[in-house]
Amino acid sequence: MYWQTLGHVIEDADPRPRFEQYESLPRGRALEMRALGREYGDSMHIAMLSAEYPPRWGGMGSTVYHLSASLAARGHRVTVITRSGGGGNPPSIEGVEVISVGWVPIPMAFTRSYGRSALRALKRLHARNPVDVVHLHCPMISWSAKQFRDCRNSVAPVVSSLHGSWLGERDGLVEASRNKEAAVWANPNDLAILMAAKHYAGYERAAVRESSICVANSEATKQDFMQRYSPPENWDCEVVHWGVDTSIFVPLHRDDEDAMTTHEEIRTRYNATSPDSRLLLAVGRLAARKGYASLLRAFASVNAAAPSTRLVIVGRGHLRSRLSRLAKSLGVGEAVHFEPGMPFEELAGLFRSADLVVYPSYYEGQGLIPLEAMASGTPVVTVNHGPLPEMVDDSVGRLFTMGDEDSMAEAILAELGAPDALQSKGEAGRHRVLESYTYDGNSERFEVIYGRAE
Repeated sequence: MYWQTLGHVIEDADPRPRFEQYESLPRGRALEMRALGREYGDSMHIAMLSAEYPPRWGGMGSTVYHLSASLAARGHRVTVITRSGGGGNPPSIEGVEVISVGWVPIPMAFTRSYGRSALRALKRLHARNPVDVVHLHCPMISWSAKQFRDCRNSVAPVVSSLHGSWLGERDGLVEASRNKEAAVWANPNDLAILMAAKHYAGYERAAVRESSICVANSEATKQDFMQRYSPPENWDCEVVHWGVDTSIFVPLHRDDEDAMTTHEEIRTRYNATSPDSRLLLAVGRLAARKGYASLLRAFASVNAAAPSTRLVIVGRGHLRSRLSRLAKSLGVGEAVHFEPGMPFEELAGLFRSADLVVYPSYYEGQGLIPLEAMASGTPVVTVNHGPLPEMVDDSVGRLFTMGDEDSMAEAILAELGAPDALQSKGEAGRHRVLESYTYDGNSERFEVIYGRAE
């Protein structure tokens, strides 16, 4: 069989992978042939540039890890270029290579130093193992328009995932401050966002204008970029919501003896074993924009109306002592439990043993915690703002007015007051995640997007 197009013939008998054969062609022809190969479903070499990757899990790190694994399972080669450090080695995945590069540990500025290091590593990678498409994960990598053009001209087309915007983060912190969240101005990272977001927005504008394709993680993020950066009329931007791990985050199997034993141990640990007790769960980094102070004030009202209700907050961060003092001052110190980060399996058990998950964040590009709750068969109460209503509605939980503690308390009490509805909403949430928010679905969408990048 021969491929004959654009005046060139390439024989399949050549033992080199087809994309390596393309490199022997003139520059313009090589790019056209590689694009044609992507369109026809050839195996690709994808360079994934992400500042977060395991052992830096987090939201971005987790999605990049699972996307890379799913693409490799589909027969593609993935090279992840990420920041050095993180406290361990990345998990080994067949078909995925990880390259660590240096960076300067300064809030916000690390996105530039990492970006420069990543581009140098990308060029070296391309010289020894030609890359077919470059996938950037913004905003935690900051490239200038010149760097985008350099990558496009010397390496491959660029697809930029928009995980959120620095200006959106800044606005979320300002809103958190208005609502008396703890220590908005005390954390160096938050302070850097408040002071420097406008400057770093220039690199987001470069991503909008210089990427072959942009992929927003929600309609809200896409609209945010359109309003802030006025992209050109021919801006190519798709929306792909990130999925979650539906094999770890699963509903409680009440006919499984071991599962029920673990469930009872969790409920006992938090003193939520009586017939009228209810267990609330909140998960996420202990930072001002996550809304934990508002949650504690709302929970004080919930606990006053339903004294056997307990709240577990899982997350690392500098606010733990402040939030613990606030809980005590509100009179709910004994009913609130703080947990540091925990293994995914343990966290998944907590998700499915909770009666309700509460997510009061002031800003998210998408927000994965509600999806992990839904995958676990647990309803979600969250804000009626940003991307959250794209995933959560009355069929799988309830929305409340962002920053309104009374609205939050009312939503929680309304859900807890209808236990039969909680079960049906949990089932509907699991079904929604399986239908629309999986890693396989992500890799299928990105495979098509990579194929048309030029």
